[in-house]
Amino acid sequence: MPLQIPKGYRNILGSAEDTERAIKAVKDMFQDNLSAQLALLRVTAPMVVLSGTGLNDDLNGVERPVAFPIRDMDDSRAEVVHSLAKWKRVKLAQMGVKPGRGIYTDMNALRPDEELDNIHSIYVDQWDWEKVIAREQRNEDFLKKTVRRIYEAIKVTENKLYVEFPQIEPVLPEEIFFVHAEELLKMYPGMTAKERENAVAKEHKAVFVMGIGGPLSDGKPHDGRAADYDDWSTVTAEGYAGLNGDLLLWNPVIESAFEVSSMGIRVDAEALRRQLELRGEQWKEGLMYHRMLLAGELPYTIGGGIGQSRLCMFLLRKAHIGEIQSSVWPEDMRRLCREHDMELM
Repeated sequence: MPLQIPKGYRNILGSAEDTERAIKAVKDMFQDNLSAQLALLRVTAPMVVLSGTGLNDDLNGVERPVAFPIRDMDDSRAEVVHSLAKWKRVKLAQMGVKPGRGIYTDMNALRPDEELDNIHSIYVDQWDWEKVIAREQRNEDFLKKTVRRIYEAIKVTENKLYVEFPQIEPVLPEEIFFVHAEELLKMYPGMTAKERENAVAKEHKAVFVMGIGGPLSDGKPHDGRAADYDDWSTVTAEGYAGLNGDLLLWNPVIESAFEVSSMGIRVDAEALRRQLELRGEQWKEGLMYHRMLLAGELPYTIGGGIGQSRLCMFLLRKAHIGEIQSSVWPEDMRRLCREHDMELM
């Protein structure tokens, strides 16, 4: 069982009541900070989408969605969302939102193929957000500017949390470090992608790794990414172009790089065709979402997801995501966690 037991771990918040109060404080503060930083309006989002529309997030392309027939719709198949990466862009088009503004929502998903450990659960809760941008803002500088705003929202939340719960001392650095996945490969030769993330996160404490999804110079992607929402960009003769990435924090409790957000500038028609061809998924061009994008019916956007339980776990110095969210866990994992002051909900 891939479970980490931090040496000498203890729940610094004490009671279950204090933990619940702290979770609420983090969620209330952060979504207000995020909304202010990025000019986002909260909207209501679906838990299910219809199969065959292309709206669901395919993640790495192998994860199975929870699916079922709808009796009153002639047994049409519906799927519990993996994320709302593509649904949000359609919503922005329907709302007619102009560049400079966007939306966020509470996203609740089920991912039954997740490997259960300290940071993974079959239940996923995120602040999913999406913002309309101008075509000329589809560049690395704008991506970095947006990442800095999100990081500022996290830092402000950590500092405010310290006022209410002084046992939780701030640990985040003033600035976030940016690195392209190809640069990371060259910085730490001979390491796996996860080992490279651990090394750079341990050194810089807060890192944004760009250019995730496309093949690097060793022929492998840094990590998996669906071909039809983030623009991976490529490693070119002129240098590294990265229009997406992961926000990693160094988690001092489990002593590991800790992903709290995946985000990026979304594909335009050209990038969609290029990335679908790289994956051999040109058949998706016939799906509803992809037809809309190729026909120019969707706005240019930037967006991503920020893990609610993940962020709470980090800020509240918890060792297991089950100390934050109520989910299902193997009984032997529950027993082992209980023996080490990790009480899973």
